[in-house]
Amino acid sequence: MTLDEIHIPPRPNANGGIRWAPWNVPLKRRLQTLVVLMHCMCIALTVSIFFALSANPFVWPLLLIYLLHCLSSKAATDGKLKYRSEWFRKSYLWHLFAGYFPAKLYKTHDLPPTRKYIFGYHPHGIISHGAWVAFGTDALGFSDKFPGITNSLLTLDSNFRIPLYREYILAAGVRSVSKESIVNILSKGGPNGEGMGRGVTIVIGGARESLEAQPGQLRLILKERKGFVKIAVRTGADLVPVLAFGENNLYDQLHPKEHPMVHKIQMFILKVWKFTLPFLHGRGIFNYDVGLMPYRRPLNIVVGAPIKVTQSNSVDQEEINRLHDLYVTELEKLWDRYKDEFSPDRKEEMQILP
Repeated sequence: MTLDEIHIPPRPNANGGIRWAPWNVPLKRRLQTLVVLMHCMCIALTVSIFFALSANPFVWPLLLIYLLHCLSSKAATDGKLKYRSEWFRKSYLWHLFAGYFPAKLYKTHDLPPTRKYIFGYHPHGIISHGAWVAFGTDALGFSDKFPGITNSLLTLDSNFRIPLYREYILAAGVRSVSKESIVNILSKGGPNGEGMGRGVTIVIGGARESLEAQPGQLRLILKERKGFVKIAVRTGADLVPVLAFGENNLYDQLHPKEHPMVHKIQMFILKVWKFTLPFLHGRGIFNYDVGLMPYRRPLNIVVGAPIKVTQSNSVDQEEINRLHDLYVTELEKLWDRYKDEFSPDRKEEMQILP
């Protein structure tokens, strides 16, 4: 029997009461929850550790050296993947993380290691847990499914300015999503030193798309997003769409149509400070209804067919539009092929938004 067959969460209460987890929950499920909790709180934990160390004057010289290192380090953008740790990426902790939902990675086509790749991950969701477990770790077997490809999940450059947290994501192979970083990763390393066998994963919709994350819906901010296609042409990297069924189901958040004023504030913050404040809620550590933990709902991440790109130093807009159209078409094929299998309870069909 599986863990889900041993322990089945109770049905929602008719009166809306909180459903508390029983004491006899299997130990493995408790460990899965603990690992997910630690990952969700990793920024707060690392910053807290840093400030706790700062309270000790004897540690100040070391912290000063460390901060100078952080300010001068180019590890997030130089494309060398120097601090990447395969031991950390393959750790059993991430298998527990993947088992929490559970999450699975599906391969539809072979990707030759003689090419370089830009994986476009959709949707962003609230926190992109699927992108982390599939591409920030090796818990779902990316290295076995796509042998010879060294892939790097990309995130905001500002994350690499957070003390200690930067070491955490650098060890996972995560790098900056800046143009400089992408070009360096796809132009260096690999068997021939020119980036062959390298790949990057970009969450294309970004922070704007997180505000569209609603359970049962899939609204992608993609229609006008063509910067990743231009970089693909410049570096000669093939485009690979990735569709994560269930990413938007991991949290609930206020619906923009039902709370227009809140949505306007969120959009203002996004425009001015380039980040979002989703008003979300999920489950708790010891209950199934109230908290900031993601719900235990299946994550099925499907990697689509590669779209071959010819490298060119000149950017032709017609070619960019053609490749973008092919990319959207392949994404729609993934949706049509797997929607009934992985999203049978959807409220609407996939939408491509500006």
